[in-house]
Amino acid sequence: MPQLTANDLKVRGVAAIEEVLSGQTEATISVRGKDRFVVMDVAQYHYLRECELEAALAQSRADVAAGRAVTETAAEHMQRMERLLAEDSGR
Repeated sequence: MPQLTANDLKVRGVAAIEEVLSGQTEATISVRGKDRFVVMDVAQYHYLRECELEAALAQSRADVAAGRAVTETAAEHMQRMERLLAEDSGR
């Protein structure tokens, strides 16, 4: 992964980011010799967010399929939460 230094950013600003991302989707920014941040094109960011949401959806579907989900109304949910809180406070 290409790397920018904090000094590159200080001196050249956004032009340094544009240059390093011209052939890459992301780059690290190092501060005092240590990688601290990642910059990326907004299209890459949206792609990664979509992947993250797809993974969460897959996990939710797996939880439902394995019986690790509860189907209830909002009122039933509130009652269940109140029972759990009461149980916790009684310990």
